[in-house]
Amino acid sequence: MTNLTSESNSNRTNQLLVTVSCLTALVAFAANSVLCRLALGNNEIDPSSFTLIRVVSGAVTLTLIVQLQGRNPDIQWRRMLTDFCWNTWVAPLMLFVYAVFFSFAYLQLDTATGALILFATVQLCMIGFQIVKGQRLSLLEWFGVLLSIAGFVWLMLPSASTPPLIGFMLMFVAGIGWAFYTLQGKKSKSPTSDTAENFLRGVPLCLPVMLFYFESLSFTSKGFWLAVASGALASGMGYTIWYFTVKRISITVAAISQLSVPVIAAVGGVFLVNETLSTAFVFAAGMIITGIGIVSLAPKSNKSS
Repeated sequence: MTNLTSESNSNRTNQLLVTVSCLTALVAFAANSVLCRLALGNNEIDPSSFTLIRVVSGAVTLTLIVQLQGRNPDIQWRRMLTDFCWNTWVAPLMLFVYAVFFSFAYLQLDTATGALILFATVQLCMIGFQIVKGQRLSLLEWFGVLLSIAGFVWLMLPSASTPPLIGFMLMFVAGIGWAFYTLQGKKSKSPTSDTAENFLRGVPLCLPVMLFYFESLSFTSKGFWLAVASGALASGMGYTIWYFTVKRISITVAAISQLSVPVIAAVGGVFLVNETLSTAFVFAAGMIITGIGIVSLAPKSNKSS
């Protein structure tokens, strides 16, 4: 009886840890969106400089954390310099694709339109990947997914505008990159080290883009520090926590939970800049959160296609 009680308490503790980690990562994603828009939307920095500074800042921060954890950084550097196996470059490449295309897309898209395209693409890719792998969703899970998506569209559509084709395509590709970067997290054995290596490998991938746009590089001190904050805190730390979380939740929950990012950002706006919430927002947010709860708690289908 004591063992059962102890195991039950341990399971509750683990569930609480995963829930808090997931919420923390989603808050970081929301903060990242705000930082990106503040920097790029106000022309404080060009997208290629923002991307490189963001990735370098994340790499430096996470490398320092790995060192403080007592791990040998020489092993990582030696492996990164000599290991050119495709599998070791998938996650860094997906991170690079997401970061670059995301930055350039927001030159042509407003916040709501960009979020609609990005997160809709993430849902399609991740849930589609799960179905292709033979993991069917139960009817209750499908209901939760559709409820969350309906709430998300209701929330974002009124403030969205018809996107230019180039902007749409850029954000669509960014969504594919982020979806597959998230899926790579399922294989992560050490979230901090793996995320650090992803950012470190991402730096040389960003350099050609910066060189290509060399003549148009420009940034203010504010733009620089916004990019640093985005890379070191919202991206570096946030993505590490996300990799920790993704291994412990289903692909469906990982996909659908990201629809809450605009909700979190809006709630943050209430406390930080005294924005107000409309009745429509409250209902839409309720649909999103209810849908996420249904997907999280629904019995999982073991049927394969």
